[in-house]
Amino acid sequence: MDGFTYAQIGASREGHCPEGFRPLRVSTRLGTEEDIVRTAGAYLLSWQMHRAVGVSIETQAPTAVVGAEVVVGLGIGPWRVRAPCRVAWTVQNARQVGFGYGTLPGHPECGEEAFVVERLADGAAWLTVSAFSRPDAWWTRAAGPMVPAFQRGYARRCGHVLRKLAAQPRVDTDTNR
Repeated sequence: MDGFTYAQIGASREGHCPEGFRPLRVSTRLGTEEDIVRTAGAYLLSWQMHRAVGVSIETQAPTAVVGAEVVVGLGIGPWRVRAPCRVAWTVQNARQVGFGYGTLPGHPECGEEAFVVERLADGAAWLTVSAFSRPDAWWTRAAGPMVPAFQRGYARRCGHVLRKLAAQPRVDTDTNR
């Protein structure tokens, strides 16, 4: 497991949801532009999509690469939830760009989440956010069905934000904030 809080490392790459975990899959159409996979993929791999969604990203890795550790921060001030993760896998080719990261100790959930931009046979590109998870902190267990609802809303927001980002010229920014 190498520090991950679950044994099924990489299962999100195949869209597999291991027994005992809750699945999530949300897809958002990004467009049909010729270079949209490359453009959207660059925003995704550089953590810019996450930052534009409104979460904080703490990492020494300028891009999502296997083994990169990242702490995702949700909320503000004393209500900020810190969620440590490590990139478990990546994909980058002409048709697909993306990565999956898994939870590390201290994350309120246990599992893996994947973000993949993919061009389908009809020419349309989509962002698919897929995950398998289960509560790992007392307060995520107590929140019950609110957690999956939040996760689904977050995945939808990722798609909407990436669609807007990919529609504009890409601007590199400091990715190590």
